Amino acid sequence: MLDLAHRLAKLLEPWFLQHQRDLAWRRTRDPYAIWVSEIMLQQTRVDTVEQYYGKFLERFPDIGTLAAADESEVLAAWSGLGYYRRARLLHAGARHVAASHGGKVPDDPELLRQIPGVGRYTAGAIASIAFERPTALVDGNVARVLSRLQAIEDPKLQEAGAPGHWTMAQQIVQAGPPRVLAQALMELGATVCTPLGPRCEGCPVRSECQALAKGLQTTIPRPKQRAPSPRDDLWAVAVRRNGRVLLEQRANDGLLAGMWCLPLIERKITDRAGAPPRAIAEVTGVKVKSVEALTEPVKHVFTHRVWMLWPCRGEAAVVDVSHMSGYEDGPGRMWIAPGERPRGGIPKVTEKVLERLGY
Repeated sequence: MLDLAHRLAKLLEPWFLQHQRDLAWRRTRDPYAIWVSEIMLQQTRVDTVEQYYGKFLERFPDIGTLAAADESEVLAAWSGLGYYRRARLLHAGARHVAASHGGKVPDDPELLRQIPGVGRYTAGAIASIAFERPTALVDGNVARVLSRLQAIEDPKLQEAGAPGHWTMAQQIVQAGPPRVLAQALMELGATVCTPLGPRCEGCPVRSECQALAKGLQTTIPRPKQRAPSPRDDLWAVAVRRNGRVLLEQRANDGLLAGMWCLPLIERKITDRAGAPPRAIAEVTGVKVKSVEALTEPVKHVFTHRVWMLWPCRGEAAVVDVSHMSGYEDGPGRMWIAPGERPRGGIPKVTEKVLERLGY
């Protein structure tokens, strides 16, 4: 295995230096900037991250700035990237580094893993790319590359957490410049050794690939059989008053934790004309005199769940608002005008529904 790792390193280094994509986070050695990029890239496409990475660093150029910011500011800068738990953990991680390491990202992988939101892979990425520490990193892309190179057919041994992958990755990054080799493994999986239709003709390590030699490159790794994601059908209620619509801040746990959204109410099969006025009043504290439902839902796919949000409008009843706190702004609720958005930003799914409703 050690001989294979050295042969792979010799082939990967010149290939990466010649063929790597020009990405903003590859033009820096700043461990904070590399950390930000790695968190953004989790479960998010590179082209999407490119739209947010520079702007985020302009707003929070260093750990001290991020650590001192309010969570609402961080979420606003993250708005649209999705998976907002990452933003909260990055924020908590910055505060940890500010408090425990004087604002300086540690180069020790074990210390890195003590930072909130930094797991084994992210610690390896920061240590190897920012600090040239020979530290293994294995994500789905790297696991696929190593599984094919060694023609690993056991699905359990193909997983990113398989010990054999971490041993091989460690040996590879020790066989040359860790910064180059760590990124080369990731780049190979992202651009050449792809899940479907791997471009073996352009692979720098094709001579070492046992899967290619055995004609197994399209069957390794074995496709995962995933159960259908649970589906929730919900009314997304636009309660309107004097041209404004009500937004509520979700609880601090669960999907879209702490984000500003339209009130959501379970949509029952018998509900066709919109959310029942009684249910709207119970959820929002606001009585409505009429409800109008739009015909088409807004679909939003989370990692393990699907939301079908059915927009509907409800006109607030004319009442003596001085006796009803639900009609005023307050903690966790606000009335916004068309085009207005909360300081903390809104998730993409809320933006979709508001656009459908003309807000």
